[in-house]
Amino acid sequence: MAELLKVIFEHEGIFLHPSPDEGGPEQDLLVSGTLRVLEKDAEILVEYRPLEDSVDPSNMLCAGQDSSSVVEWAQCPGEKSQSRQQLETQQSYETEWDMVNAISFRKKNCTNGEGSLNHSQERSRWAFSVNISDLKSITVKDEGWTFLILKLKDAFSSLPALHFHQGGSKDFLDCLRRFALLTECPEDKTCLMVSTPNRALSQSFENLLDDNNFGLVHKFKRDPYVATLGSFSKVTNYIYDALRGAEEQQQRPPEEVADLLGEVIPGLEINQQEEPGFEVITRIDLGARPRVSRAEPLSADDWSKHQDPEGRMKDEATLRQKIFKGGLCHAVRKEAWKFLLGYYPWSSTLEERKSVLKAKTDEYFRMKLQWKSISEEQERRNSRLRDYRSLIEKDVNRTDRTNRFYEGLNNPGLTLLHDILMTYCMYDFDLGYVQGMSDLLSPILYVMENEVDAFWCFVSFMDQMHQNFEEQMQGMKTQLIQLSTLLRLLDLAFWNYLESQESGYLYFCFRWLLIRFKRELSFQDVLRLWEVMWTGLPCQNFHLLICCAILDSEKQKIMEENYGFNEILKHINELAMKLDVEEILQKAEGICLQIHSCKDLPHSISSILGFDAKRQVPNQAGLGGAPRPAPQQDACSNGHCRESRPQNSCRGVSTS
Repeated sequence: MAELLKVIFEHEGIFLHPSPDEGGPEQDLLVSGTLRVLEKDAEILVEYRPLEDSVDPSNMLCAGQDSSSVVEWAQCPGEKSQSRQQLETQQSYETEWDMVNAISFRKKNCTNGEGSLNHSQERSRWAFSVNISDLKSITVKDEGWTFLILKLKDAFSSLPALHFHQGGSKDFLDCLRRFALLTECPEDKTCLMVSTPNRALSQSFENLLDDNNFGLVHKFKRDPYVATLGSFSKVTNYIYDALRGAEEQQQRPPEEVADLLGEVIPGLEINQQEEPGFEVITRIDLGARPRVSRAEPLSADDWSKHQDPEGRMKDEATLRQKIFKGGLCHAVRKEAWKFLLGYYPWSSTLEERKSVLKAKTDEYFRMKLQWKSISEEQERRNSRLRDYRSLIEKDVNRTDRTNRFYEGLNNPGLTLLHDILMTYCMYDFDLGYVQGMSDLLSPILYVMENEVDAFWCFVSFMDQMHQNFEEQMQGMKTQLIQLSTLLRLLDLAFWNYLESQESGYLYFCFRWLLIRFKRELSFQDVLRLWEVMWTGLPCQNFHLLICCAILDSEKQKIMEENYGFNEILKHINELAMKLDVEEILQKAEGICLQIHSCKDLPHSISSILGFDAKRQVPNQAGLGGAPRPAPQQDACSNGHCRESRPQNSCRGVSTS
């Protein structure tokens, strides 16, 4: 049966530079060849072949998939001593292409009678093919041109250094990032550590955020792996793998996939003995769930009535209650969001806000100048900035392009989106840019229509969402554990059903939590949802109750239809853009009131929702003088509410 071979990347003019210090037949030899990335029988290979040679694959250096692999290398008796010396010597970075001592060799007999290598064989010895899973690290050097040193996992073995005389190193690394996570080594900024998930799990984190692709398996296959967050990439293909099984009749057993998820995100599983603060939650009578109602959006007139003559906002608690219950008229958003996000203090005067704006404007443009003034030559030596820019340009071109603010070519909205995200990389260079962040900025820029205001509001939002995008994913782990705890309290039977279907990890809620339902709702619904959650009401981690409300609405269908692992996943994915956000927001608020009224509430639940003996929850009218729960950085409140109210009652409002 013919092997399935696909060329993913190919670049000519890649040179090897054997060192003159070595002597021997290869002295002064400049080896030119072609570098390829191949997909062969579901494996990803990096292959180098000298151009002047039709290389016999049997003579190629082939690293296997485990540390005990035996590498074949064409070697003649006359050069044994020199080769062994090469293997035992770690050269400087210029000669790190040498074969070092961690690889075992199996000798191949020479084809000519004299025991000397002919010209073709001389070049054949430099050909290699290595599985990407066997790469340990890639060192990036720049000495007039870029060259890369690929090290194998077998001890500290290196492949020949690849010199990119004609460019192309960035494209090569970008190609590898589709199939592996490349992370900068803390001890050596020039070294990228290579981490490859199991191919059964490897698929794109960007697919997790792709409107069109999510839930459509054939498009999943088309959009390859981009590992901004390696573990999310694994989770995405974990989802993809499950769906693919239904189509190809090669289903992975649900229990096996669940075990793999536990390996992908260590610490996700809730353990009664090991989880700090864990309580065994038995069946608790929560009582009847109150019915709640929603209100009209806060109008421009009502907003103005809460300002004193000097511009201070009066009665912040009441304002927050009104915004939570009905949201904001669009004409008010540009000003009100700045207060909700902490850009302006509620007690600030109009003159004080002008001073804040001036200082923030100066600070923003200083940071923007930092990346704007970097020359091409400087950027060529800054791999992290290059990677950030590349990813931002890619994401900006596909973020909310159906919205009039971002549609069409050369749209100024896209330029602003790009510039703000690049400047954020200067503001928080450790985090930089991670896929999904453009989704969080887009609605803010749409409302603000101003680069500086949008940037600082985005900074405030990212302060709340930061842990979602950190490499260790601690924020996501915590939220999934908390969501599971809440669901067990609210509906133990449903939680047990999910457990029986290997879905107890609630991995299908990842996208909901990661970008706060941004891909589940229409653009206008997202504006309403976010302003509601920014109020910090009615409790801490209200967004988890939103998840519970959605699942509560879907549990009957899931259980009555006896959905299994794959069907649950598919069903949840297909809810996007079909959710009744008014109903969900009402239900989530009702759940909050129901839980709060429980007399014997477990401490773990009180801790998740921020309840204590002194805390009150707003009554159903939503206008009581209840104190506002203090918002926490790693858990912002949210809600769902569709912007279905007529907007003709909204009149303009002055902005500061």
